[in-house]
Parts: sequence; structure tokens; C-alpha cells
Amino acid sequence: MERTAQPLDADVLRTSLVGLWAQVDVVERTGSTNADLLAAAAAGAPDRSVLVAEHQEAGRGRLARTWVAPPGSGITVSILLRPTGVPPSRFSWLPLLAGLAALDAVRELTSAPAGLKWPNDLLLGAEPRKVAGILAEVGDHGRPAVVVGIGMNVVASPPDQPGATSLAAEGGPADRTAVLVALLTHLSRREAEWRDARGDPDATRLRADYRAGCASLGSEVRVELPGGAVLTGIAEDVDRDGRLLLLDRAGHRRAVAAGDVVHLRKAD
Repeated sequence: MERTAQPLDADVLRTSLVGLWAQVDVVERTGSTNADLLAAAAAGAPDRSVLVAEHQEAGRGRLARTWVAPPGSGITVSILLRPTGVPPSRFSWLPLLAGLAALDAVRELTSAPAGLKWPNDLLLGAEPRKVAGILAEVGDHGRPAVVVGIGMNVVASPPDQPGATSLAAEGGPADRTAVLVALLTHLSRREAEWRDARGDPDATRLRADYRAGCASLGSEVRVELPGGAVLTGIAEDVDRDGRLLLLDRAGHRRAVAAGDVVHLRKAD
């Protein structure tokens, strides 16, 4: 348990990341880094602000879930983006982009098998289990803003989540500062390329790279939609809007914009 108490090194984070990012703030404890940064955005916080918390007491996940992790066991970080010049219709790519950056970082840090479960859960290990999740939220107070929150299990995974794993458990490093530097470095590069291309996912190879890293594609999946409906079929592709293209057993193809995916088996 001693390893979980090692604090983030705020000086190393700022030295390594300020320049790529406008500012990097580290707090000991908060309710939700996403909620804090959305409030800061409304108050005029600059584009590419980063907020990191040692412990998050009321973290939010996708589909109104909570994200809870023991203090010091992982990374809880939110990033404020004001992608001027990018049509808002392309903002839907930001959580997928963040997932891809997390995949880039994990592949840099460990040789364990890794892949993305659409839209943006990161799976790790020979028996894939969740190591990271992403939540993007939009705020607009005269200046459009997107806050992207990333939670990653580094030293350990929450004991009440048997379907989760951690970077250290899969042979990766337990140094949370080094992991966060790698994550935000890859995210900065991916986001800058996407923004320079006005959010075009094909001009930057974002869609191609996402498809290559997406473990959902080619699998039979169950998709639980926000309203409670359930779809099953083969996850065929991701379209230009980041939607999952699902082929059902009747041969009908459907584009899914949001939902919770469960992998059933690889297609023949």
C-alpha cells in the first residue's frame, strides 16, 4: 500500500507540460475535476487549461455513472479545450481522440495488449479489462468549450470493480507523474493535429488510427442505448462522425452515436 501514497510531482508536471498546455494545476482533493473546469471555463479560463486532482470524491463517468478510485492509485485529470475554427459538429471526436491518446501512452509504457472499446474505454491485458475511461462535457458561455476528463488506474484498480485492471498490474510503471506526462504529451499532439485540420478525422488519420486501435471492430457486441433499448450485432466500422456502425443479424446497418458496448465474441 505504500506505493499508493506517492504524490504527484507538481513541479515535474509543470516543467514537462507547460508550453504544450497553457497551465497545469494540481489540487489535493475535489468533488469533480470536470465540474471544476466547466465552472472555470464559464469564468474565462484559457484554452488548454489542465486540472489534476490527487483525489476526486464525486467523479463522473459516462451514462451518469460515478468514477471512484482509492486516493493515490490512479490519475484523475480534466482538460479544457476551446477548439476555435473547428465546427461544433466535429466536437464528438474529442472523447475518441482522448481515448486514442491514452492508448498511445499505454503502448509507450507497457507491452501488454491494449485496445479501445468504443467509444472511449481503454482495455489492457491478455484478458482485456478496463484501465481508463473518458467523459467529455460541453459548456458554452459565449465561447464554446469542451472539458475532457480522463480517469486511469495506474498503481491499483478499485477493489469493487472486478472488470478493471491497472497499468502496474499489467507490467507498466507505477509512477503516476511519468504516466500523466506521457498521456498529456500524446493528447497535446493528437489534439493539435485535429484542430489544425479543422476537426477533419480523415485528414489527420485520426479515424484510421482509431479504427486500427479499436478492439470493438469485428466483434459481436451488445449496445445498451441511453434510453434503455438494446441492440446486438457486429461492430463493423466507425464513421466520419465517430459513430459505431452496427450490422444486425437481419442485415440492417445502424449508426450508433452513444451507448455502452459489451463485447460478446469475435466474429468469424
